[in-house]
Amino acid sequence: MKVTYEKFEDYPLNVPTLKRVSKKLEELIEELKECGSFKTANSVYKKWNKYTSQLETDMSVIMVRYTTDVNNIAYKRAQEKVDEISPIISNYRINFFKILLKAKYRKDFEKAYGKYLFKMMENSVKSFDEKIIDDLVTENKLSSEYDRIKGSATVIFRGEEYSLTQMGKFLTSADRETRKEAAIVCDKWYLDHNEELGEVYSKLVNVRTTMAKKLGFKNFVELGYLRLGRTDYDARMVKKYRAQIAECVVPLAQNLYKKQMKLLGIKNPMYYDYNLSFKSGNAKPVGNTEYLVNAAKEMYHSLSPLSGEFFDFMLSHHLLDLEARKGKAPGGYCTTFPSYKAPFIFSNFNGTEDDVNTLTHEGGHAFQAYLCTNIKVPEYVNPTLEACEIHSMSMEFFAWPYMDKFFGNDANKAKYAHLMSAITFLPYGILIDEFQHWVYEHPEATHQQRCQEFRNIEKRYLPHKKYDDCPCNELGGWWLRQSHIFSTPFYYIDYTLAQVCAFQFLVEDRKNHDKAWKKYVKLCKCGGKYPFVALLEKNHIKNPFIEGNVKKAIKPLEKILKSFSVEKF
Repeated sequence: MKVTYEKFEDYPLNVPTLKRVSKKLEELIEELKECGSFKTANSVYKKWNKYTSQLETDMSVIMVRYTTDVNNIAYKRAQEKVDEISPIISNYRINFFKILLKAKYRKDFEKAYGKYLFKMMENSVKSFDEKIIDDLVTENKLSSEYDRIKGSATVIFRGEEYSLTQMGKFLTSADRETRKEAAIVCDKWYLDHNEELGEVYSKLVNVRTTMAKKLGFKNFVELGYLRLGRTDYDARMVKKYRAQIAECVVPLAQNLYKKQMKLLGIKNPMYYDYNLSFKSGNAKPVGNTEYLVNAAKEMYHSLSPLSGEFFDFMLSHHLLDLEARKGKAPGGYCTTFPSYKAPFIFSNFNGTEDDVNTLTHEGGHAFQAYLCTNIKVPEYVNPTLEACEIHSMSMEFFAWPYMDKFFGNDANKAKYAHLMSAITFLPYGILIDEFQHWVYEHPEATHQQRCQEFRNIEKRYLPHKKYDDCPCNELGGWWLRQSHIFSTPFYYIDYTLAQVCAFQFLVEDRKNHDKAWKKYVKLCKCGGKYPFVALLEKNHIKNPFIEGNVKKAIKPLEKILKSFSVEKF
């Protein structure tokens, strides 16, 4: 489909109404019921995909507009309408799937589109029922409420007002007193809003548990996995994978932290000290947002004509909103507008090295989406989330040869800090995952009990963290910062699985760039045609769930780390 609107700001804000949407979806379902052959049903299926893709586009536009300005009343009302209507749309979708699953022409569909499509449909049917629609509406509203609270948050630091995201540059300052003061100010905000955020999460846990029980599950864990589309691995496999991280990565991470503090000359480090990588200061981008975008353009053009074409498209259609500002939701993401065949990158630049990481990380997501815009089956455009994160995290490593464009003389600083951060992230990732499993296995726990359990797990995987000056964190409140816990349960482990896979691309790229890049593009073009484990097999990527593969992925990294003269940084 040709892009109708040249720039994002020209995209119309089409707010769906329940009456109009219901009428169209009901018509398509009735039409499908009357189909007696694959040919006629396939025609209806294509019409369904076209209409629902436009719906998804409209809702995605609304989400982007809302997160770029959570205080805008019109956007807020539009998002509320989406929160209310999306579960009802899901109900129609499930009813459409049920007809296809039981149809006499199902084998013809499987032959045309593959059996995995029907496996995904079966998953969707298991994880949804009309009786949980009101609960899903409640869940959506609570998730949006968390975004509103965090997006509108500001603190006063040294006489100036900043959003929490804008505080990042102070938290990574080379001056220890600045880091400490910034950490205390941020912690105080979370302490002041501890009960408010805790109440939002308690309601989320309650409504998710209620939905799971209504659908016949023991608790929300299995339902959470189904909602993420996990068809070829389960919670037991994830638990064994976490044990691999605990065994071979936690000790390495602790050694890296000790080396970091030794280089900094800090004998009694607090948690905010680990934000500083080097005594001379962290690597900093050598230019403003415009400069970084131009550097990224040069990088993507150098990587390949295809990636250059992709980034030019993003720029010419104004599909990036990068700078932090008041009223903007925190974090970063990539979403898509299917009808316009366009990805969108949202970020919160704050003058730190994370700005560059975002341009490459979210750029990886957007690149994959760009390569898959012509896949006809919507369910096959994007893979499950852990596979999506391989695209983004691997792109971060493909950007290494271009770090001098972003950081100048700090290029090696940036690469070392990036690799160290990627390794030390893994224990944090399994901490978040183990905590969420505990929460949904103990839904009756109070907010205080959840915080205590989080702190207990944190001490096992991140024993270096000390919060003497920050009472909210010391009480176990760090997790309140992690938006994924509120919005997408069990998603966070996906980052760690993808990171282990992305490490393999780093090692391969250093040996043979052309071969590694070709392999990466092939992976991206696969989209979501296969479940996670099968996707790894198809692309010759070591499966992290297999015992010993985490160690194999981590071992070469130690040599890379030693190749940097960190003492000179």
